[in-house]
Amino acid sequence: MDFNKELKLLHTMEQVFATLIATSNKVQMAGDAYCDPMTSRQYMTILAILHLPEDETTFVNIANKLGTSKQNVTQIINSLQKKEFVTILPSLKDKRAINVRMTQAGLDTMVKCAKNVTVDYMADIFRGFTQQELDVLWQLLLKLYRFDGVKMDGFEEKVQIPNTYTEEELREGLERFEKRRRS
Repeated sequence: MDFNKELKLLHTMEQVFATLIATSNKVQMAGDAYCDPMTSRQYMTILAILHLPEDETTFVNIANKLGTSKQNVTQIINSLQKKEFVTILPSLKDKRAINVRMTQAGLDTMVKCAKNVTVDYMADIFRGFTQQELDVLWQLLLKLYRFDGVKMDGFEEKVQIPNTYTEEELREGLERFEKRRRS
């Protein structure tokens, strides 16, 4: 029996897996430079908190939103707490659970980082990608995420943070974004 087709498929899968891991590490390391004093993982954790209802920001819910373990989120939350970006409070819904709340310092830092991440980082890492390529990449990543039957509870909805950007800042940011994408 000839298994050349299966060998080629298996080889391609191994290469996709290795490239996915390496790309994830590279993108994460690069993102850290745009988020100072947060890491990109801390930034995404705060973003996950903002995407959850205020009374449901438990470690488990944050971990589920990020597609990671409770232990991993615990380490990240502990580092955010040391930086005084979050506080931990008992859950009003479940006596066994605790909720994570962002402090004003955390919100201020998140807004500062978001300006860099949203405009500069996104423009830099996705430079050269067309809208169509980004749409295909996003759909393929969502498909891969569902390998175990669990659908991603993502970040599609916009989170409104009051008093974040003026109309002028938004216009300037979009102009900077377009310029970086073309360079």
